[in-house]
Amino acid sequence: MKKFLLSGWRLRFNVIESSRYGPLYLAALLFLVIASATRLALSIVALSHSQIAAPQLAAIIPIGFFFDLITCLYLFALFALYLFIIPERLYRTRLQRRFFLLVYFASIFGLLYLAAAEYIFFDEFDARFNFIAVEYLIYPHEVFVNIWQSYNVWQFILLTLVVALGLMWRVHPTLIKAFSHRSTYKTRLIPLLIFALLLAFVQSFVNINTGHFSQNRVANELAQNGIYSFFSAAANSELNYPQYYKTIPEGDAIARLRSMVTQPNSTFIEGAINPIARRVDNPGTPQLLNVIVLLQESLGAEFIGYYGDKRNLTPNIDRLASESIVFTNVYATGTRTVRGMEAVAASFPPVPAESIVKRPKNENMFNWSTVMQKNGYSPTFIYGGYGTFDNMNYYFGHNGYRVVDRTSMDKPTFSNIWGVSDEDAYRNAFRIFDEQFAHGEKIFSIIMSTSNHKPFTFPAGIPGVQSTGGGRDAGVKYSDYAIGKFFDALKTKPYYTDTVVLIVGDHGARVYGKENIPLPSYELPLIIYAPKHFKPQSISALTSQIDVAPTMLGLLNISYDSVFFGRDVLKTLDNRFALFNHNRDIALYQNDKIAELGFRKTIAMYQYKKGDSEQIKTGPEEEQTKNAASLFQLAYDFYKHQTYRLK
Repeated sequence: MKKFLLSGWRLRFNVIESSRYGPLYLAALLFLVIASATRLALSIVALSHSQIAAPQLAAIIPIGFFFDLITCLYLFALFALYLFIIPERLYRTRLQRRFFLLVYFASIFGLLYLAAAEYIFFDEFDARFNFIAVEYLIYPHEVFVNIWQSYNVWQFILLTLVVALGLMWRVHPTLIKAFSHRSTYKTRLIPLLIFALLLAFVQSFVNINTGHFSQNRVANELAQNGIYSFFSAAANSELNYPQYYKTIPEGDAIARLRSMVTQPNSTFIEGAINPIARRVDNPGTPQLLNVIVLLQESLGAEFIGYYGDKRNLTPNIDRLASESIVFTNVYATGTRTVRGMEAVAASFPPVPAESIVKRPKNENMFNWSTVMQKNGYSPTFIYGGYGTFDNMNYYFGHNGYRVVDRTSMDKPTFSNIWGVSDEDAYRNAFRIFDEQFAHGEKIFSIIMSTSNHKPFTFPAGIPGVQSTGGGRDAGVKYSDYAIGKFFDALKTKPYYTDTVVLIVGDHGARVYGKENIPLPSYELPLIIYAPKHFKPQSISALTSQIDVAPTMLGLLNISYDSVFFGRDVLKTLDNRFALFNHNRDIALYQNDKIAELGFRKTIAMYQYKKGDSEQIKTGPEEEQTKNAASLFQLAYDFYKHQTYRLK
């Protein structure tokens, strides 16, 4: 048996050594082995976490191998063309040979290192490389330094280098023999034509959804190839919504959207540039309190004691919640900070693929600051990191906010790649607020925290918080500690009694679950603290981040003209809805059902009630599907035609 296997292996190498395309065949073989090993490792992790069932491997392995083959075609297309074009005499020169071997080694190293990177990415997102990976690579400094500080990168590099050198040593003699093989353009043409025809076929008939065989999101992810997924996400980062997602006639969409955003105290403004422009009349005298929004990095409801967690990670938030209006059924719109920002600041849906915070032509859009400025407030956006990341400074700076980021803050007591510590950010925020109060300005501020993020490093000496190595729990504890210090400082200020503070997460800690959009991962805290003005109560109505601004404006009794997609929760306790985005999938959650709109116009419907263990796929429901299409297609139109404004 051993002799048979060795003879088979020798035959393969003879084929490689006797063809101009031999190095290509060998590269493809190495890639397929690495890709298959990566899939197997990730599958073992998923099995150990009960994210997939063992029988699903019967589909994951062959479908995955199919996508690995397709990725080979794309990945080595230029290599095949190079081997066809390069003249015989130049092909065998010493200089070309050395260059070729160097590139070959670098490619092996790169493929192995990508496999390690995929393992890390899967550990964080339960996914192969996707649109999140594309977004992160736009800002390589922050991302790579974060990876450096969060993982033992040198160990990965050294291990990868050793394995790559070992593989190169093994295949080097075969490559040298391949250089001695003579060929003509004619003998090289047929393999190239076959290669080109196969590439044309997969380009025409295969896409990222082709291999989706299961309702289990993680199983579908494992059946993909990470490199293919990455380039698919990159190629579709600027999506034309009508081309890739379900739409309905514009008139029907407008009528449906109007019925979904209306509330008892609103009337539509006829003839407005935006069809959902409406007047919101809040009775009574406006309470023009100072408003401070603590937008908390990765703070899911799962960590908050008031929301049911038993680990005592958030004693300060729990104490504040007992004196606040607490919303207990709140969902993020997405899995990234910019999604939380567009939802909280602009009450805007998470249209795929990119957030409006990062899109071009996002200036002067209707948002929370539009209303606050008209009522005498001086809006600020305060961020402990560098606001060039994710285009935050540009977006907020061109939408009515004074921007204060790390470059405007005094020397911090502690910082890492993502920014200064939350304590430092809050201390600098009070410097701004004190100046505003001294000048007679009304304070409206969104403060974006940074500390609850890998690499999870914090100032030393805080009781119960590991300065390094404590992971997510330490991040939550430190966030809670910093919030406690924030309120201690706020209570010493002359504007404390006239200030309302909102605590809300930007998104959950990470995406758990096998569903395309696993709702428990999106659950957030929303706490509105102003006990001298608002009676503490618990609100269980379904709430989305897009409802934060209109609900707060209602509590302040501010009347205003609006094009918000969200509504005042306290005035519309029934017929609630929430919106979601994950990678390319979008969804509407309403009446305990999820209408999911997928890439390339796929549609699915699920039954789900908060607290259920899983989403149950049901038959299509035309009305809710049309409602979902109305919300997302009109949001896309408003952005594209720059009509997310009043005039």
